[in-house]
Amino acid sequence: MIIDSHAHLDYPQLAADLPAVLARAGEAGVDSVISIGVKLTTADQPRRIAETHDNVWFSVGVHPHEAGNEEDACNVDAFIKAADHPKCVAIGEAGLDYHYDYAPRDRQAESFRAQITAARELDLPVIVHAREADADIANIIEDEMGKGAFSGVLHCFSSGSELARRAIDVGFYVSFSGILTFRNAEVIREVALTAPEDRILVETDAPFLAPVPMRGKPNEPAYTRHTLECLAGLRNCSIEDMASITRSNTLRLFSGMAGS
Repeated sequence: MIIDSHAHLDYPQLAADLPAVLARAGEAGVDSVISIGVKLTTADQPRRIAETHDNVWFSVGVHPHEAGNEEDACNVDAFIKAADHPKCVAIGEAGLDYHYDYAPRDRQAESFRAQITAARELDLPVIVHAREADADIANIIEDEMGKGAFSGVLHCFSSGSELARRAIDVGFYVSFSGILTFRNAEVIREVALTAPEDRILVETDAPFLAPVPMRGKPNEPAYTRHTLECLAGLRNCSIEDMASITRSNTLRLFSGMAGS
């Protein structure tokens, strides 16, 4: 069975018909989903979904796009309070996005560090969004690791191989989305081929980035299977073995899934 380690089940494209979305996931072999938080002001939405569905867990975070809008984006105590729930398995998605720069870069960095601090204090992994900010992401992760160990994942990996190397070197995981199947994703496929077996995850980032052959449709957890099949092909192993590998890695990183 497959785990979708990153989806936004509270977004309208999925929330409007969530029972059917989760049923289709089950039919495709996807039996568990982590619903990701992007704002503290809407943290109740993924939490409620996780409370309603036994096979859904959630995270609490402020996306870098929202760092300038969320009053508590840099408030460590606010993250800790919001994460006080047995089905909260991570902090984030946090990170840096220099493509759109919707929030000032210094505010993004301050929020990213605050979420790492909360993750460290709670012994939860941090989910990292990285777009066109590879060096700063790596520098912050390494700097914060020097203050005390924490775990994390580069989600929806679309960066360069150097960021992957530096993150893996300090114990991070790398998660691959439908981007892995895109025609122009050679660098990402190379990272997926060479990353250590015990550090790779799969996800959808639904409702975005539907994989081939579902391009043009809203993404959903069922489509995790297509990314998994691509990853299995790259690494020359069976779909069943890749499902087992990524499942084991996901449960190791998001250990709260086993305890709730």
